[in-house]
Amino acid sequence: MSRIPVLIAGGGTVGLATAVFLGHHGVPSLVVERRAAPSNHPRALGISPRTLEFFREAGLREAIDEVAVRSTEMWKADARTAAEIDRGQAPHPSQSPIAPDISPEMPNGHYPQDRLDGALLPAARELGATVEFGVAVTGVEQDADGVSATLSDGRVIQADYLVGADGVNSSVRDALGITATGPGEIGDTTVNILFNADLVGHFGSMPVMVQISHPDAPGMLLSVGEKRWVLHVGLDSVGDLSAQRCAAAVRTALGADVPVEIVNALPWRATVRMADEFRSGRAFLVGDAARAISPLGALGLNTGLADAHNLAWKLGMVLAGQAGDRLLDSYHEERHAVAELVTRQALLRWENPRLHWDPAAAAERAAVGMWNAPVVTMAYRYDSSAVIDPVVDVPSTEDVAASLDGAPGSRLPHRWVDGIVSTLDVIESRFAVLTGPGGGHWAEAAREIGLKAVQLDEDWVSSVNVDHDGALLVRPDGFIAWRAPGSADPATLRKAFAAVTGR
Repeated sequence: MSRIPVLIAGGGTVGLATAVFLGHHGVPSLVVERRAAPSNHPRALGISPRTLEFFREAGLREAIDEVAVRSTEMWKADARTAAEIDRGQAPHPSQSPIAPDISPEMPNGHYPQDRLDGALLPAARELGATVEFGVAVTGVEQDADGVSATLSDGRVIQADYLVGADGVNSSVRDALGITATGPGEIGDTTVNILFNADLVGHFGSMPVMVQISHPDAPGMLLSVGEKRWVLHVGLDSVGDLSAQRCAAAVRTALGADVPVEIVNALPWRATVRMADEFRSGRAFLVGDAARAISPLGALGLNTGLADAHNLAWKLGMVLAGQAGDRLLDSYHEERHAVAELVTRQALLRWENPRLHWDPAAAAERAAVGMWNAPVVTMAYRYDSSAVIDPVVDVPSTEDVAASLDGAPGSRLPHRWVDGIVSTLDVIESRFAVLTGPGGGHWAEAAREIGLKAVQLDEDWVSSVNVDHDGALLVRPDGFIAWRAPGSADPATLRKAFAAVTGR
């Protein structure tokens, strides 16, 4: 095989998404996955609006919508068993609410990882990736010009760059000699029992999530498809993981003798661990290979997909000769800091689960340092060489809109331009300059250096704190790289663009 631009070790959700986002930027890749086939286990379920924005950008909006699970009601119940749910109680959201004007995308159900993989795998191949199962990276060598990776089938692959997306026990991380810190495994061993049962037909209605308090099977019951469910329960409630013992635990949690078909059972322990470096030469870590966190809050998968999205456009620009190597340093600078934030927030949720679920607990969250979930997934900020004069602190740890204020380092605020096109759409996955009505000089300067320019109205100017004749330099990932005052010389745009792209 000839030299390839990017080798991705790991064909799970984050690895496949990395291939999709690279392909969207015109970069083909080879994905190798050590498992013989895609996992049939649902694993994580919650996808944030920000993650849906990534898929929207890559042209996968309809494909992702098709795999959403909508067979149950989107609320969370607390009950001794499923049979004892008070179905007349006022439903409370299964996650913190978010205003629909914050993003062009809102979850339309929830998204089990196996169903996501079913959409991402064909998309990755259509966008130029080769995906192979039953193959692992077993050795890595690199120099200033490229990476040489040995595969488990004996092949040696030459690539410009390597991305390790191979999970918590990453062989790529180990091969690169990157150390990791953190407490490691926390809590007791949990078993995820995947089973088929017609619970809606039996009970009449079911919420998407039920916190079960039965003393013999305490845990969480989750809908992962039509007549498809997962029970998260302690290993001591199950025993030997046989189908008979698993079925007994499920029926205890249901509180009814419902016909149950056990598909499989997956034991696991929550792990908190973070790589000390996300970049080593021409190799990068994404997803759980970079950091693993406790599961409450659905922060892990969303953070991993944001890693992939951040890295893909940067590799695309460098491989195309449009940016310097320093741009790749900003991957570690940005995503490692976010990983530290997310790890803190996930651990706080592990210790204080009620504060995560309760929308009215803002004061209690603030007292312990917990951010509202939508702020964690949508309003984090970047402080790196790829942002000029970043404003690091978020104005509010509860209000997403207040924190999406046009500050350098923050995600560009969403606003409908013509009813169906968002401000996030108009940048078209490339660097763009957005100006107010009086910013024609910025638009002209942008076009002179090959950047897209879009002039917007006065309402937009006030929403992003830009002068009437000012402008924003927006990165391909929708983050604001520079806020230009109207009084600045338009020639400074060229200098700013060169600084941000590492040229």
